[in-house]
Amino acid sequence: MENKTFQVKILVIDDEQDIREGCERILSRMECKVVTAPDGAKGLNILETQDISIVLSDIKMPGISGLEVLSQITEKYKSVMVIMITGFSTVETAIEAMKKGAYDFVSKPFSPDQLRIVVKRAIEKLHLTWESQALKLEQQKNLADLETEQSRTRAIIETLPNGVLVTNMLNQIVLMNPVARKYLGLAADKGVGTQIQDCIEDKGFHDYIKSVSECKTDDQEGTIKSHELALSDERYILVQGRPITGEDNECLGTVINLSDITAMKVFDRLKSEFVSKVSHELRSPLSVIHEQLAMVMKGEILDESSDNQYILGRAKDKAKNLISLIGDLLDLSKIEAGSTGKEPEKIQLGDFIGKIVEFLNTEAVKKDQTLEFNLPEKELPEVKADPIALESVFGNLISNAIKYTPEKGKIVVSIETEDHNIKVKVKDSGFGIEQRHISRIFEKFYRIKDDNTRFINGTGLGLAIAKTLVNELKGDILVESKAGKGSLFTVLLPVSK
Repeated sequence: MENKTFQVKILVIDDEQDIREGCERILSRMECKVVTAPDGAKGLNILETQDISIVLSDIKMPGISGLEVLSQITEKYKSVMVIMITGFSTVETAIEAMKKGAYDFVSKPFSPDQLRIVVKRAIEKLHLTWESQALKLEQQKNLADLETEQSRTRAIIETLPNGVLVTNMLNQIVLMNPVARKYLGLAADKGVGTQIQDCIEDKGFHDYIKSVSECKTDDQEGTIKSHELALSDERYILVQGRPITGEDNECLGTVINLSDITAMKVFDRLKSEFVSKVSHELRSPLSVIHEQLAMVMKGEILDESSDNQYILGRAKDKAKNLISLIGDLLDLSKIEAGSTGKEPEKIQLGDFIGKIVEFLNTEAVKKDQTLEFNLPEKELPEVKADPIALESVFGNLISNAIKYTPEKGKIVVSIETEDHNIKVKVKDSGFGIEQRHISRIFEKFYRIKDDNTRFINGTGLGLAIAKTLVNELKGDILVESKAGKGSLFTVLLPVSK
């Protein structure tokens, strides 16, 4: 709190002029403002009109006595400090005055030092009293501001469209808005002070809250994954939490945001069902068309003029592309539905990827490309994964490298270990990717269209599928590329424990 300078105003009441003038002279040198009165009546009149802090009053005065003055001051001016001036013969009276509320007394005749000591002690107490009052007022103001702020914050939280839940270190609910209570279906007796596990039975939810409250993170950037809560009435709540930390970064609790994603889940399910149904309906007739076009091109139904062959070849390629697109859509719908294929099993990546490279080498040979496969000298640890998912990931990456590398280019597939991960690299000398496209190449149906790639057929789903599958395997996929300088795709997979 800022220090303030207080000026003390002292009233001296005494019927002796020498005493009044002497006190005024001594106290003025102590930077006090001094006023005097010759008797009690005039002194009380001054108190009514001026802001007096300390009164020095003689006990024995004509008219109103010093004790009478003291009585009226203690009744009307409780903040004023009274020092009694007395002679040797009236010490007992001075002691009686102190019992009735006087702060101190000084006996006549007194020296300047005696007067200064008594008055200085009174001034110090007065300053302490003023500062204490100022602190009290400041505290009251801060409490009022805090109460206003808390009221404002509570009003904001209670009107939020999402549910808000706050827990402490003991996983007890300390704050919950009406939306959170509605989402979680909590009874009136379940709320503030209740253990979170007594409100929701979902163990995954409990583990998630515990991990957040312990400040456990899932990646190097410090972000914490969300949790999806499935309720009994076929509603889905997205749970997103952040830890509450103190000044020393100790975890004090959690703030949980609850969002109803039921409509989104229903939409995703309907979308997947639609894609799956349409894909199944289109696959069979397109396969027939593709096969019949192949038969026409090989047979004698039409003459073998270059125009006919070109038209039929384009039709065959387009039918093949549609079949490929439908296959990718079906794969994607299975992945999104949580059905990726076989159960995870331990896989030796060297042999596994070697077979994929051997199979795809035929495509590389057609373009007069070099497809290399490099293994480290030491034996590779195993990874636990769905083999169909891994085949899709590396099949897509190597096929893309061949597809987007011109003739006589080079593709190198290599494997190495790093900490607890296996790192698989697919590097090509192809067309490369401009920086503006890199952040979007894993989006569904996103394809780069330029002079180099406009004649290359593709669905725009391969990298999206690869990214989704790698994420499900608790891995990551990275890309480095420059236009005209080729690309490097790196897949990180955790080692099997």
